[in-house]
Amino acid sequence: MDRKRARAVLGVSPAATPAELRRAFREAAKSAHPDAGGDPERFRQVVEAHRLLSEPIPADRIVQPPATVRKNAGDDNILPITVLLALNGGVVLHETQDTAALKITLPPGLRTGDVLRAGERLLRIAIRGDGALMVRGHDIWLTTPLHPNVLAQGGRVALDTPLGRRVVWITRKAAERGLVRLAGQGLPARGEHPQGHLFLRLTEQAGGADTAAQALRRRFAAAWAA
Repeated sequence: MDRKRARAVLGVSPAATPAELRRAFREAAKSAHPDAGGDPERFRQVVEAHRLLSEPIPADRIVQPPATVRKNAGDDNILPITVLLALNGGVVLHETQDTAALKITLPPGLRTGDVLRAGERLLRIAIRGDGALMVRGHDIWLTTPLHPNVLAQGGRVALDTPLGRRVVWITRKAAERGLVRLAGQGLPARGEHPQGHLFLRLTEQAGGADTAAQALRRRFAAAWAA
C-alpha cells in the first residue's frame, strides 16, 4: 500500500493534520472492526493505512533540485520564496548568517513545508505572499479590484493573473459572493501534492467613473458577450 492508497482508505487529504488523521482512523476502524460485523480485510487495510500515514516521509522522498552551495556555518534552515517562484520555479539566492549565499534552482510546484536538499543542508520552504497574492495549501488567492458596475451586474473581464492574462466571466452570484474559482490554475501538481486552483477575491476598484475609453471597451464587451 502506498500513501495515496492509504489516504483513500481513510478518506483524508494530503494536507490532513495528525488530529484529522486520528479521527478518520477511529471512524474507519469502528465501522470495519470484525467484532462490529465489519470486514476483516477492510479492517486490516485501515490499520495499515494509519500506520503508513503516521510515519515520517522517508528521506528519499526529499526534493533534490540542482544547487550550487557555498559552505557556511549558519543555522538558516528556512527558505522563503515568493508565490511566483512556488508556481514556476526558478533560481534563488539564500542568504545565510555568515553572509555566504546558497544559489538554488527551485522546481515548480513547491509548497510551504516541503524540504529541499542543497548540498549537505536541508531547507524548509516557506511561501511568502504580499497580501494581494498569496498561497493557501495548494491554491493561489489573488485580490482582484473590479469596477463597481461589474460587481453589480457581472460581465466578462480580462485579468492579469500569475498564469498570464485570463478572460473571466463574472456572474452576478459570483460578484455577490466576492469570489471566483478558476479550477486547475493554482500550484501545479508535484509528487503527492494535487493540482491547486486559483481563487479571485473580488473587491471594488478604487476611483470613480470610467474614462471614455473604458466605457467604450465595456460597451463593446457587453455587446460581444450578448
